[in-house]
Amino acid sequence: MALRWLVVPGFVFLGIVPALSGCSSSHRRDQYFGTDAGANYQSPDAASFSSQGGIDASTADGAAAGTTGTTGGVIGSAGTIGTTGGVTSSAGTTGSTGGTTGAAGTTTLQGVFTAIGNMTVARDNHTATMLSNGKVLIAGGDDGNGDTLASAELYDPSAGTFTATGSMVAARESQTATMLSNGKVLIVGGDDGNGNALASVELYDPSGGTFTAAGSMVAARELQTATMLSNGKVLIAGGDDGNGNALGSAELYDPSAGTFTATGGMVAARELQTATMLSNGKVLIVGGDDGNGNALGSAELYDPSAGTFTATGGMVAARELQTATMLSNGKVLTAGGDDGNGDTLASAELYDPSAGTFTATGSMVAARELQTATMLSNGKVLIAGGDDGNGDTLASAELYDPSAGTFTATGSMVAARELQTAMLLSNGRVLIAGGDDGNGNALESAELYQ
Repeated sequence: MALRWLVVPGFVFLGIVPALSGCSSSHRRDQYFGTDAGANYQSPDAASFSSQGGIDASTADGAAAGTTGTTGGVIGSAGTIGTTGGVTSSAGTTGSTGGTTGAAGTTTLQGVFTAIGNMTVARDNHTATMLSNGKVLIAGGDDGNGDTLASAELYDPSAGTFTATGSMVAARESQTATMLSNGKVLIVGGDDGNGNALASVELYDPSGGTFTAAGSMVAARELQTATMLSNGKVLIAGGDDGNGNALGSAELYDPSAGTFTATGGMVAARELQTATMLSNGKVLIVGGDDGNGNALGSAELYDPSAGTFTATGGMVAARELQTATMLSNGKVLTAGGDDGNGDTLASAELYDPSAGTFTATGSMVAARELQTATMLSNGKVLIAGGDDGNGDTLASAELYDPSAGTFTATGSMVAARELQTAMLLSNGRVLIAGGDDGNGNALESAELYQ
């Protein structure tokens, strides 16, 4: 792929070059995306926007109680939670007048990742979108050999299998994928694998299993964000123009008309930012890169009723390659990322829409960037994988508890990965698919967290 350096092995290539903590921010940016700041980053939003609900896998109930002795035996005690969520159940005690021993509780492992069937194609920097039928659409990305993919596939949770579906009209990576109210999926922009940002757009129809062209954006862009608004339109903001220039422009897609129209420009040009829909209908744009290798500490709000962006409180720390997750209390958790100076962050912070401010919260167990963040139904957030900033891809995962404001370790993934996707399924499990193993190899493996 043109965006990858073919001379010096590194993160996206066929070898490992450890990141130097003293290297410049522009070098760190080029290490991941090539000199065009192109196609080797999966926007966090594409992996996390649909991550809602789920189970609290780390605090599930213990094993079933032991049975009562025939002449008054005592009920067996519940199992206790292991350090990574596994359950150890104790046997019921013998009845005081000769009752039989209660049956041992059933062991149920919680907070663990388990391998499932492989995808049809190895890929990283792809998108994952939950469909209305409960299946997950996996589209595009990079195959790890320098080829950008047009192929797509479906994961069926009931069967636990991946199957091919129709291919996209254009091969692309660093695109966005957004589920529309009519059940179709809007695929926008991205990189064609030759260093060219795309303006083209297409729609996936689950009923036919096909992609069709759907016009073009006002501006070609990659590494942008896409956010579904309460009025059914989709806000496309920022990104890179394919020439290393961060964009300040934004536009709206209207599904009823099938057209894109310009809307007010952002306060700051940015790429690699996050975008989160707030409960008041506004969209929070956070951090990112200014296109010159500088991580941004600024944030802004888009108001759909006015069609304008306005500045809001600045972050505690400038960051890019972070994740942003809406919590059940209405606040937004921003975690990890890169500070633009080559340092990967363990810090996290909360945005309070009512006050318009960011405040620090507990730090992650491990510093990481290029990770995924998935909201669980109990209000906790699963943080998985990513890069530690020293050239090592992470298999570790952790949970953020909003009530305590702390992160704690949970079970590790089966495979270390970055640039993967994470999607909460209707059965409460989290699907982790693909990514890069840190040696430039795209992964076809997938796993489930429960």
